[in-house]
Amino acid sequence: MSYSVGQVAAFAGVTVRTLHHYDEIALLSPSSRNHAGHRRYDDADLDRLQQILFYRELGFPLDEVAALLDDPDADPQEHLRRQHELLSDRIAELMRMAEAVEHAMEAKKMGINLTPEEKFEVFGGKDPERYSEEAERRWGGTEGYDETQRRVARYTKGDWKRMQDEVADWGARYDALMDAGEAPAGERAVAMAEEHRRHITKWFYDCTPEIHRGLGDLYVSDGRFREFYDSMRPGLAEHLRDAIHANADRRA
Repeated sequence: MSYSVGQVAAFAGVTVRTLHHYDEIALLSPSSRNHAGHRRYDDADLDRLQQILFYRELGFPLDEVAALLDDPDADPQEHLRRQHELLSDRIAELMRMAEAVEHAMEAKKMGINLTPEEKFEVFGGKDPERYSEEAERRWGGTEGYDETQRRVARYTKGDWKRMQDEVADWGARYDALMDAGEAPAGERAVAMAEEHRRHITKWFYDCTPEIHRGLGDLYVSDGRFREFYDSMRPGLAEHLRDAIHANADRRA
């Protein structure tokens, strides 16, 4: 089966002029032409166009794309492996950039009077409650979020550091608790879960046991939270979730 230049342009989301240019520079020449001399592209041509567009999306100039695709020692599978690796690197880079923008937005929103270096220092530490807005939208409505806004607007760098020190101390003690084999429903684990709830109430908003239960679920289901808690100790996120549930059940 063959396709016209207009059909291929529509498939690929490129212009007809682009396809004509690729033909002119011998990057993508159609396999055949019809009796009127119009270009006709087959499936092999579409495969090559896909490879071209992958490399172009990754920033390769056309001459390098041509050299890569015309390399007699590279098979199609090798191209896909290379592109997968390059795309994975690109995704990781974009995720890092998105996180940096998110940190900047959070600092701006909170109105903390810090230098740019201090803002990155404070918010780059993966504070576990930096997504409190998301949690409040999901479980608590707007009242709790407004309270968070009022509180954090007054925090100094010293306040944020004290909060982070409390989190670090709590994490070290929870790690020791798990080392000792404490079950999530054990007395010490439940007490640590209650301390965690009170920490949120102290620094952000009134975290009821039911809101805390929802947060516990989020700590496991949301990769950002799971990464934070599991960075203290692998498996801590799930252990804490179960301890939070046990604590909420006792206070129901």
